[in-house]
Amino acid sequence: QVQLVESGGGLVQPGGSLRLSCAASLSVSSINDMGWYRQAPGKQRELVAVISRSDTTNYSDSVKGRFTISRDNAKNTVYLQMNSLKPEDTAVYLCYVRGRWNGVDYWGKGTLVTVSS
Repeated sequence: QVQLVESGGGLVQPGGSLRLSCAASLSVSSINDMGWYRQAPGKQRELVAVISRSDTTNYSDSVKGRFTISRDNAKNTVYLQMNSLKPEDTAVYLCYVRGRWNGVDYWGKGTLVTVSS
């Protein structure tokens, strides 16, 4: 059973920062892409950022220049550094990893980020 454990969500004021972490129980040799989605109330799930095995990154236009995704293969962990947060960034953030050999996406349970004054 693959497990992804997220942490780092919470309440932050507009303009503030948070760092999300997601640790996977898969070994790094079994992981391809790692990334984050988010889902706000009443909205569709949105891809936020993804990082490949070769550290190629891709971001949604709404977070470019504010969010940074990174991975630590020694810890099987993906991070999302979120700066200059806006109220519209409020959502449940879910991490995923894509299995390298089977192409299956494994998901965390999500962590809530609330941006409000």
